Amino acid sequence: MPSPFPGMDPYIEHPDIWQDFHHNLATEIQGQLSPQIRPRYYAAVEVFVSYDDVEVGIARQGRPDVGVVLRETQTTYPVISTAGPAPVESRVALDPLKLFTVEIRAANDRQLITSIEILSPVNKQRGHKAFESYHRKRQAVLNSDTHLIEIDLLRAGERPPLLDPVPLAPYYIILSRLEKRPTVQVWPIQLKDKLPVLPVPLLKPDPDVMLDLNATVAAIYERGAYAIRIDYHQPPPPPELLPEEQTWIESLLKREKQNA
Repeated sequence: MPSPFPGMDPYIEHPDIWQDFHHNLATEIQGQLSPQIRPRYYAAVEVFVSYDDVEVGIARQGRPDVGVVLRETQTTYPVISTAGPAPVESRVALDPLKLFTVEIRAANDRQLITSIEILSPVNKQRGHKAFESYHRKRQAVLNSDTHLIEIDLLRAGERPPLLDPVPLAPYYIILSRLEKRPTVQVWPIQLKDKLPVLPVPLLKPDPDVMLDLNATVAAIYERGAYAIRIDYHQPPPPPELLPEEQTWIESLLKREKQNA
């Protein structure tokens, strides 16, 4: 069953769904590009690991990035006591959060030609280690001979900076071509919009190859069985929708229910 949304489904941003979607988006992009770029290039999914500190005993919605903590409690021990040792608070290591990038490299020398970055919530969370590390990586790519495509399908969080204002939208895609910097192309994407077909640049004189992002997301939605994992009776995950967005979503889901 396809998503009721024409493009990006905001319910996919729920923490219970996002990590699965993030991983699948990277592999689906790799699968769509590989037949178009061989044999001169190849697409590889690179995995980066992010860690976070989560206090033991504090419930958090969704999957924590990692939980490790150590905090000692000052305790005064009596001279005579029949009680056991006083407890201290500690930390446990949970699974790290994996972040995915698709890299297009030249087959002959493995030169990085195009980096396709898929933003994760921690990349947009100021104060998180992954926020700082991503911004350093982004700047390094922009100062290099590598093209950059930045895919932001998350409404929440702090977006990577642009020098010039762009139209307000829930989602953005940025293409920075090496030969056109500092100018970038920006796709502001509304909830009503289909996701674009993106040009993916390679080395000159090779032409761009095309990435159909809407078809990619639709395929992931079907394969991941998101239709039976998402409760459309509930509001989308934060942040709060604009009034016109809320009205449009309610109308969309009402029509979908009537047509079911």
